[in-house]
Amino acid sequence: MTQHFFNAPFARLRYILAAACSVLVCLAIQAPAFAQAKSDYPLGAGDTIRVQVFQNPDLTIETRVSENGVITYPLIGAVNLGGLPIAAAEQKIADALQSGGFLKKPQVNISLQQIRGNQVSVLGQVARPGRFPLETASTRLSDMLASAGGATPGGDDIAIVTGVRAGQPFRKRIDIPSLFLTEGQEGDIVLQGGDTVYVHRAPVFYIYGEAQRPGAFRIEREMTVMQALAQGGGPTARGSEKRLRLHRKIANGSLQQIEPELTDPVLPNDVIYVKESIF
Repeated sequence: MTQHFFNAPFARLRYILAAACSVLVCLAIQAPAFAQAKSDYPLGAGDTIRVQVFQNPDLTIETRVSENGVITYPLIGAVNLGGLPIAAAEQKIADALQSGGFLKKPQVNISLQQIRGNQVSVLGQVARPGRFPLETASTRLSDMLASAGGATPGGDDIAIVTGVRAGQPFRKRIDIPSLFLTEGQEGDIVLQGGDTVYVHRAPVFYIYGEAQRPGAFRIEREMTVMQALAQGGGPTARGSEKRLRLHRKIANGSLQQIEPELTDPVLPNDVIYVKESIF
């Protein structure tokens, strides 16, 4: 009985120590992987970082990456770090300090204090506009559009992606239907922290006069005047599809009036007037 009384606490202590050792071993195993992931993290607008230089405490700063990916650092001034992995950003600052003659072989360390750049803004004609986190390092445009609920019926077929790549401004127009209707993923780009995805309103045309449903309508791809007339429900009993007038603004800003053929293409902001039949 006495032996059992003394052994029970020691048994529990051995169990706790064994569990603690297991946790430490797991952390030791995961640490290199975590460090690797951290060094590969691309800095983005809104990230707060601490920059330190070994044996140079005066060069320690805590700063925020600006919207254009730049920080201001002592001695060297503005440094563009947007889109650079942390390891590359450390090397860029070290190179600038060395090439400027300020330090010989500086050892620069950057630590993340607050991560804001791992989010993407999805704006415009989408179901749920807002900021969405990058769940993985390989999150693609199609994934982010799905998170935002996709484009609304009034949204364009083009998504505009802007951000920073390798310290340089980045802008790309991407055809949304081609992400799903064609093979390959050339347009389904991998997004980075700080990117903005914008879906503009779809282009429209206008129809009035002797049309069944006058108003504004979305322009579908390769839409013709005949198809546009069908969108408006066709001519009324008093109207005629052979008596159309099209108002179109041309490059110099002036208004052009033409009598279109039914097979002519419809352009953004075209105004189609359906005249009365002469009979």
